[in-house]
Parts: sequence; structure tokens; C-alpha cells
Amino acid sequence: MKIFRFIKDQALPVAMITGALAHAWVSRLSFLTPYLIFTMLLITFCKISWKDIRFHPAHLWLLLIQLAGSAGAYLLLRPFDETVAQGALLCILAPTATAAAVITGMLGGNVGFLTTYVLFCNIAVAVAAPVYFSFIGVHENLPFLQSAWYICRQVFPLLILPLFIAIALRKCVPAVHRALLSVPRLTFYLWTVALVIVMGITVNFMLSQARSNLGTGLGLAAVSLILCCVQFLAGRRLGRRYGDPVSSGQGLGQKNTILALWMAQTYLNPLISLAPATYIIWQNIINAYQLWRRNRPRTERGK
Repeated sequence: MKIFRFIKDQALPVAMITGALAHAWVSRLSFLTPYLIFTMLLITFCKISWKDIRFHPAHLWLLLIQLAGSAGAYLLLRPFDETVAQGALLCILAPTATAAAVITGMLGGNVGFLTTYVLFCNIAVAVAAPVYFSFIGVHENLPFLQSAWYICRQVFPLLILPLFIAIALRKCVPAVHRALLSVPRLTFYLWTVALVIVMGITVNFMLSQARSNLGTGLGLAAVSLILCCVQFLAGRRLGRRYGDPVSSGQGLGQKNTILALWMAQTYLNPLISLAPATYIIWQNIINAYQLWRRNRPRTERGK
């Protein structure tokens, strides 16, 4: 048991370091990104007990912060730098990470609350993202409906199709459904592999852009750091009102940065991917710190 706990606690920093050191090789595996996103969402939705799906008032507040906050951050920063403004939008708009439920459980939060929010959040982003990107993305010159449809037909299946497949497996192929649930930490392991790949892509991209876009890159990194801290803190503060700061903090702060990277590279200026790329670093430093505080001996916590 101690070995498994050590692996869980050290997976985040090890994955980050491995991806950074082996960036030249692992970045070639970027084509796996959408498949990893799809699989992690499918397993997450398979874990949901539909009888336990309950909308909580905190879910609404988190969604409002996410959707309105992303638009507000973009409008606030746009007069200063369009690229940084789009990076800020993406750092807030990105849905909650599928692995957030795992981290929430490890931190003693309400996994059911967080898993339900992952479902609502992905549906909301699948609807909002095509609208947002139609106005600011690479297809902004197309008519709105045409641009929105182009983006929607790629984003919506990736985020929503796993939900329908999970429902179908539960009702029609229960053996497969049980097989997916028989490995309880599979989502966390997949996320760790994805993190290695994404860190490799991040480092590779940062090295290639270091000279030509240093100022913008630093701006994107700084904005992602600020927004990461703000979202974790805002989520925890909101959660305290409902007696569960951990779940709300992870729900708002821990992002599906793999999906955000894919969105940036597909619909926006590829340079913007530096925002979610560095967000990966910040959120995992915060997660590693939270896990360390949670798992240290009680005598040390009291000091």
C-alpha cells in the first residue's frame, strides 16, 4: 500500500520532469491527445451513477464564474494584447480535468459533487466554445453560423459523445462497462501518460518560440499563473459557503489542459498554447503541494 501511495503522490512531478527531459521524443505522440481526452471522459462518465446526479447551487456559481469570467478576462485584456487575452479566456473556459475527481478524493473532498460538475462543465463548454471561438479564432472571418458549426462538429463529439457511449454501455453492454470500472485508477494513469506527452509538447514549443515571441510568452505564462491561483482560491472560497472547499477549488482550478492545448492549436494562434501549457505546471505544483499537506503526519500539520 505504501508503494502505491508513493506512486500516486509522486506521479505528477515525475510525469512533468519526464516529459520535459524527453520532449524531443514524447512530443511526437501529440496525435494521441484527442484519444486520451475521449477515453478519460468515457471512463469518468462510466463511473457516474445517474441516480446520484444532483444539481447543487455551487455548480451554477462555478459555471457562471467559468463562462462569464472567461469572456470578462478576454475583454479586459484585449486592449493591451489580443494573444494574451485569448490565452486568459482559454485558461478560464477550459473544462474541469477528468482527473480532478481523483485528486479531490485524495484530498478528502466530495468526489460525487466533482464528478457531477465535470459532466455539467463539459456540456457547457461544448456549447460555449464554438460561440467564443467563432468570434476570436482563426475562423472568425467566416459567417457566424458556418464558423460555429465547423468548431461544434469537432468539439461537441469529443466532449459529449463519451457521455452517450457511457450510457449505452451501461444499458446494452454491461460487461464492457464493468470492465472499464474494474481498474479504478485507470483515469489517473491515463492522465499521467497524457501529462508526460503534453509536457513534452510544451517544452518543445517553448524552446522553438523562446526568441521570436519572448515577451508574449512571458505574458501568457504570467497570466496563466495569476488565473490558476485566482481560480483555486475563488473555488475554495465559494466552496466554504457550502461546506466543501476542496471540491469547488478543484472544480474551478484544475483544468483539462490537454483539451485546452488542443483547442489552442486547432482554433487559435498556436502561440496561445503557452497559456494552458504553463497552466499545467502551475496547477500541478498546487496539486502536489496540497497532496503533500494532506499526507504529511498530523504532528507536522499542527506546527
